[in-house]
Amino acid sequence: MVKIVVSEGLTFKKAGPEEVKGIARVCSEGWRATYGYLEDEKYVNDVIKEYYNEDRILNEVTEFNESWHGYFVAKENGEVVGAIGGGTISEQRGENFVFYMDPNKRNRGIGSKLLNYYTDYQKNIGIKEQWLSAQKGNEKAIPFYEAKGFVKQSEKRSEGSKKHVSFRYMREI
Repeated sequence: MVKIVVSEGLTFKKAGPEEVKGIARVCSEGWRATYGYLEDEKYVNDVIKEYYNEDRILNEVTEFNESWHGYFVAKENGEVVGAIGGGTISEQRGENFVFYMDPNKRNRGIGSKLLNYYTDYQKNIGIKEQWLSAQKGNEKAIPFYEAKGFVKQSEKRSEGSKKHVSFRYMREI
């Protein structure tokens, strides 16, 4: 069971069906704010349509297995303001696959608290290394992750892309 944490007017919890609309909104707005200046509008819209639609997110909040632990959210006044999702990629290695904040709630420490909440969950299930990918040029995420102790391990082409390059980051937890 995952604990619900309430801190300074914020609630951190494992997401359920009641958070689907909020996750879709935060991830869509977060994706657009993060990549809108790096990508053309059609690509941004296509990614949002494929990954951050409510049907897919509903499946992802109700699905749980070793490779996908579901979404975890930060809520303020009952509204989703941040979402993170990840899973296990090998024994003692976890991956943060998705992490977005409401663009209007950035730089308030909520993202740091949400990352810590999810990291505590991963530690409790035996994860020792936390991994993630960040697109080259993503100046919103890269400085944040590096400030949290993630160290660049490698560079690779993003899945299914000929032009996108991602950096692989890892930190011990």
